Amino acid sequence: MSSSSTDESHAGRLRALTDEFRELARRLEGGGGATRVARMHAKGQLAPRERVERLRDTGSVWVELGLLMAYDQYDGQAPGAGVITGIGVVEGREVVIVANDATVKAGSWWPETIRKILRAQEVAMRQRIPIIYLVDSAGVNLPYQGGVFPGQYGAARIFYYNSIMRRYLHVPQVSAVMGSCVAGGAYLPALSDVIFMVDGTSFMGLGGPNLVKGATGQTVDGESLGGARTHTEISAVAHYRAATDTECLERIREYVSRLPRLDGLRHVVRDALPPKRDPSELYDILPQDHRMSYDMPHLLECLLDGGVLDEFQPDVAREMICGHAHLEGWPVAVITNRRGLVKGAPGTRPKFGGIVYTESAEKVAYFIETASRERIPLLFIQDVSGFMVGPEAEHSGIIRAGARFVEAMATAVVPKIVLTVNHASGAGYYAMAGQGFDPDFILSWPTGRMAVMEGESAVMAVHGPELAKAQEAGEDPPAGVQESVASMRVDYEHQLDAKYAAARGYVDAIITPEETRDQLAFLLRTVSNYAGPHLGPFVLPPLDSASPR
Repeated sequence: MSSSSTDESHAGRLRALTDEFRELARRLEGGGGATRVARMHAKGQLAPRERVERLRDTGSVWVELGLLMAYDQYDGQAPGAGVITGIGVVEGREVVIVANDATVKAGSWWPETIRKILRAQEVAMRQRIPIIYLVDSAGVNLPYQGGVFPGQYGAARIFYYNSIMRRYLHVPQVSAVMGSCVAGGAYLPALSDVIFMVDGTSFMGLGGPNLVKGATGQTVDGESLGGARTHTEISAVAHYRAATDTECLERIREYVSRLPRLDGLRHVVRDALPPKRDPSELYDILPQDHRMSYDMPHLLECLLDGGVLDEFQPDVAREMICGHAHLEGWPVAVITNRRGLVKGAPGTRPKFGGIVYTESAEKVAYFIETASRERIPLLFIQDVSGFMVGPEAEHSGIIRAGARFVEAMATAVVPKIVLTVNHASGAGYYAMAGQGFDPDFILSWPTGRMAVMEGESAVMAVHGPELAKAQEAGEDPPAGVQESVASMRVDYEHQLDAKYAAARGYVDAIITPEETRDQLAFLLRTVSNYAGPHLGPFVLPPLDSASPR
């Protein structure tokens, strides 16, 4: 399908939503604004995103995690939740980077800041790759301490993950205190392997000069209390001192360059081939109306090497597509949903694409189990509306087959990467490696729609009898019902928006069609770092063999 041959039903929605996302992303990447960046420059500091850029290899892939987190909360005062998190390349190796954004409320911690840092740590633990913290934070955002301090997944969880990585997982942790690092936040670098500080602009302490004055009556300046020289010459808390931000980042790169690489999974990586179709055609393949059908194989031809998918059981349960492919040379097992009406076996009724039936659930479960045994990572491309319902489905054992599908996916020991291109609804979303099943990465196009069901289905589930009764009587529904229906439709459309999901951490990132292939290939490379089982946030080695460092 080329852009010149499409009609109005296949134009506009993906492009419009992508343009809208790009504009929002540009605004959020600006952090607290140019004025605050200028203040950092005036002090001789690099801005937060400049630090990340200088740390990474020039021109390398960057997958940012949680850019949209909390963007629609706090009256827009918390872009990025005050922290930059992502996966990049430093000295040729994949690393996780966590950088406080001091242009946003002095880098203080909002509740969502904690969630972003924890997610970044989980990526480092799951993939066994180094994590680098660029610390510049005033500590807890006190008006919101109720969502930061207490709870199982409060700030303490960060230090728990620090400790597990340090003692048992042997994940390298590098901290650079490049500004403020106060109160409990000081334990993050203290629980890292090495600490870098910058002369004249770094401060690390359990309390700043004002708190010390109030608590003890002592008057002391910040540099004497917890500056770079204090902690490298007197307390010995920090290990390396740099003259500038730039030198600090260069020394971190040098440190990372000498870290050994542990053996990961040694895939047979082929020479990359371009896809059969130009990725720009994706804008014309996805329909204007999310309910309309399109050709999923055409979408795959825009992503896969040579557009080639070696399909598994292509003539069985055709509403589900399973097969083996390569992305920039990396092997991957693909599972996705066909859309539109799907012709079945002779003498059977057509099936609806996007719906999981008993036969398709059995087919996919077997494919997943085989891929897990073969140690081939799984890529789920979601456009799923749910499982089939009704007497025929129930009598065929859809519940049992669905449970087998879910169990196979949940217990697969290979990496799972998810890309939502359209619908992600109901139990189908769960079976296709929804977030609750700890996929290694979960991405979405701007067109992704995540909810228990679509808005119109929800309206009928709640108000169907009342609407039917009014229709039979030839009357308008009661005013209260009309108001409730209108409110439900508005709420569902708002909550079905991919940006809503990204703002709450339900997806790691929204990505554009053009960057999808490169980012998926980079993530396949990243997940190959760890040959062990990819289950949960992390898997502990046998404790009797995990010697402390």
